[in-house]
Amino acid sequence: MIRVATRASPLSLAQTQGVLDALGRSFEIVRVTTRGDTDARPLFAMDQKGIFEREVDAAVASGRADFAVHSLKDVPTDVPGGLELASVPRREDPRDVLVSAGGGGIESLEGGATVGTSSLRRASQVRAARPDLRVVPVRGNVGTRVGRVRSGELDAVVLARAGVSRLGLEARYSILPEEEFLPSPGQGALALVCRAGDAETKNMLAGIEDAGSRAEADAERALSSRLESGCRFPVGALARASGGTMTVSAAAFGSGSAPVCASRSGPVGEAAELGRMAASDMLERGADRLALNWRAEVDRWNAR
Repeated sequence: MIRVATRASPLSLAQTQGVLDALGRSFEIVRVTTRGDTDARPLFAMDQKGIFEREVDAAVASGRADFAVHSLKDVPTDVPGGLELASVPRREDPRDVLVSAGGGGIESLEGGATVGTSSLRRASQVRAARPDLRVVPVRGNVGTRVGRVRSGELDAVVLARAGVSRLGLEARYSILPEEEFLPSPGQGALALVCRAGDAETKNMLAGIEDAGSRAEADAERALSSRLESGCRFPVGALARASGGTMTVSAAAFGSGSAPVCASRSGPVGEAAELGRMAASDMLERGADRLALNWRAEVDRWNAR
C-alpha cells in the first residue's frame, strides 16, 4: 500500500483526497501534526521555515510515507536534502477573497470594522486599501475563521479562494482584485514531495503534473527565494502563463510605507529567470530595506 503524508487539518485532508482521486489508486493516509498546528502565536512570531511542512516531510524522509501533499505556499524554496518537489498538479484560483456577513467587497465594510488575518501581507494590503479598518491576527483552520464571521466576532476575514473552494464551504465572499491583493507566492497550488531516489513514486506523481502550474510556481518561488520573503517579510507575487508567454507581477509591502513593485514578461521556458529578474528589480528599488524594517518590528513585538 502506498502511503501519503499530510497534515490532519480539514483543508489538508481535502487537498490530499483530491490528489488521490486524480491518481486513481488506493493509498494509506499518514496524518502528521506540525509545529504550525500546535503553536497558536501569529505566524510572523515564529522565526522558523516550514512550520507547516517540516514534520510531514520528515515522515517521507524516514520512510513512514512515500510522498507528501502540501500547500505549495507553505513549502520553503529550499526543499530538504534527499527530497524532491516531484509534481505540481493543476493550480486552483490563486486569488484572495474577503469573507463577510454580506459577502461584499472591502469597500462595503463600515469604518472601524474588524478584519481577521494571520498574514502580514494581507494585513498590509487591507490597511493600504482601507486605513479605517481594524486588522486583527486570527489563527485556526479555514472553517473556524469563517465561523468567527458567522458568529459576529469578526466582521470579515481574508482567505485564499482555493481553500474555500476545496472545502466546499458555504461562505459569502467577494474576490479581492489581484492588482491590490497580490497573493502569496505559490498560493492555490499544491506540492507533491517524495524521496529523490524513488523513481517509481516520482513517475506516478509526474502523471498529474500541470506544466503551466509548474512554470508559474517556478517563477514565484524563484522570486521569493531571491527576496528571502516569508512570514516575516510580506511579499505578494503572481505569475500568469498564457500560451508561450509568462508575466510575473510582485509587490513587497512595508510597515507604513508604500510597496515596492515590479513586473516582468517573457517566454514560459524562462519562468524562474523572470522571477529572479523581477526580484532584482525590487531590490534595486529598496525592497531589502522593507525587509529589515519588518524584521526589526517583529523582533520588538516578540520582545513585549
